Amino acid sequence: MKQFVTELFCNTVIRLVIIAVIMDTFFGVGRAIKKHAFNSSVGIDGAIRKIAMIFSIGFLAVIDKLVGWNLIAFIPEQIRNYFPESFVVIGLTEFFGLLYLAYECVSILKNMTLCGLPVKNLWQNVRKFLLNYTDELPDCENEEDELELKEAKQSE
Repeated sequence: MKQFVTELFCNTVIRLVIIAVIMDTFFGVGRAIKKHAFNSSVGIDGAIRKIAMIFSIGFLAVIDKLVGWNLIAFIPEQIRNYFPESFVVIGLTEFFGLLYLAYECVSILKNMTLCGLPVKNLWQNVRKFLLNYTDELPDCENEEDELELKEAKQSE
């Protein structure tokens, strides 16, 4: 068991997901401080989502240990070329971890923009790209975000 826990915390994808969750939380709190608007229901929803992500990664690691599936074939060859050579096996942990990581990175970028950091153009480009391909965009947790994003779109 101790060896499994050690392996779990040595997994690069798990580490990156945890770092992304911490960074997103940091920028989300910064955004709330800037706006003078702490909303407990939004904060609790976000915290539940982040805790569920981390617990699901742990659960998937257990499943990977028991079953040992390799899902590398589900990732396009063009994207696999950017992975380090150590990514020969992509289990459920890594597969879902990469999805969680992408989601958190988008959320971090959104929160950085709403904090006033100079990444607005990057956020707008990423947002436009994602709106063409998915509805799973961490866009608007409340009406204020919706108005701010509409204003940003109109100013283009």
